[in-house]
Order: sequence, then C-alpha cells, then structure tokens
Amino acid sequence: MRVEKSQSGRPYAGRSAAEKPSYGGKRPAGKPQSERQSERAPRSSRKSQESSQEREEYAWVLDYLPYGKSVDGAATYQKKPLVQAIGDKKFTLMELVPKNGVVPQIQSRVYIGSGDRDEIDHVKQRIGYPDLTTGANLELPFILEACVRYQEERFVKFFNEAHSITTRLHMLDLLPGIGKKLMWSIIDERKKGDFKSFQDIRERIPSLHDPTKVLAHRIEEELKDDFIKYRLFTTPPRRQ
Repeated sequence: MRVEKSQSGRPYAGRSAAEKPSYGGKRPAGKPQSERQSERAPRSSRKSQESSQEREEYAWVLDYLPYGKSVDGAATYQKKPLVQAIGDKKFTLMELVPKNGVVPQIQSRVYIGSGDRDEIDHVKQRIGYPDLTTGANLELPFILEACVRYQEERFVKFFNEAHSITTRLHMLDLLPGIGKKLMWSIIDERKKGDFKSFQDIRERIPSLHDPTKVLAHRIEEELKDDFIKYRLFTTPPRRQ
C-alpha cells in the first residue's frame, strides 16, 4: 500500500497490503425480572467483550521518534524509540514501542494484534489528539484517506446502510458537506441498488465528488473533539 502524498515530506516506504482484517435495543416488556436478568451477560463478560471489540489489530504509523518524547525529562542516551500511530478499526490514537533495531516507516501499516509481530514490540498507551506531534498532525489527513481507501468495502457499506439517528437527523447529515438535498439524493439512488464502490458512488451521485475525503474529514472531526455528540467511526476517549 503506498500513500501518494506526504505533507511533511518525510521519507516512507510503500508496503504491500496485508490481508484485510474482517470486519442493543430496548429491554423486552412484560417479562419477569428473573428472566430479564438471565438475558444479561455477566458484567465481567460484557467488559471483556467490549474490550475485544475496541482492540486494534493494525495501525498506521503517523510519526517515528527515535529518542522518544522530548518532554519526558530523561537523558538522550536513556530514551527509547517511540511510534505514534492510529488504528484502522476504531481509529484509536496510540503510542507504540518498536522492536529493537526496527524503524517503522511513516505511513506504513503495521500489525499490533496478538501473536508474533514483525515491527512492534507492544502498545505503550492510548493518546488523544492534543498529544500528537507536529509531524503526526501533518500526516494524519493523508493517512486517514489511505485508511478509508484501503477499507473501501467497509465504507461503501456505510453509505448503503446509514440510517436516521433521530426524527430530524440522519447519519449522512453528519458527513461534512452533505446537506439535506445531497442526503436525499444518496438515499433515493441507493433504493435503485446498493453502491458497489467509491467509483460507483461518484458516478451515480456526481455532486459527491470524493467520498474518501468526506469520510476522512468526518473521522478527523471526531478525533479532534472529545465531546462530539455523535460518533460514526471512532470510540470516545478514555476519561482520566
């Protein structure tokens, strides 16, 4: 996978695409309390399931810091390399520790899931948008577009399945640049048949010039605003 642009101008290596990772409701009325209790998963089980759902398996490298952060106070010779990255499942911003002697290339996609990893030793911590370096900030828009293109099937499915959130608000309304008129054009067109690709969307909805950029901009908005009301693609930040 090669990203065509790099705002910061840093060198990066193209990588062959790894196999893509695969990708309630109201309590029933009228049931006895005992039956309703039995329908609930144990608290520990729910927590484990939620943790599993949030876990990222792949991340895109935003910045490589050979001597870690300059604010940690340690002497240069004591500092260890650090990677700032973003997951491609829930777009979790994080810091990674690379394996000894490995220099992950900026804009490359690295495996961070369980089992053997080629480049990353471990995930150090989850971070927020304000924690990104200047370099990571510059790379973020381009990497988000690359990530959306890489998972085209997932995001085309979003256009096919987006639905109303409230009586006055639709999921498509939340995408930058999509007003009511364009929203109804998308809804009316998909009734004729599901969209098959980004190219199909562009051809059938000419006024939606670049679905990739629209999606990437929405993801970036969610990353920047910890208190944004509706999240389509990201998870809320962890509260301290």
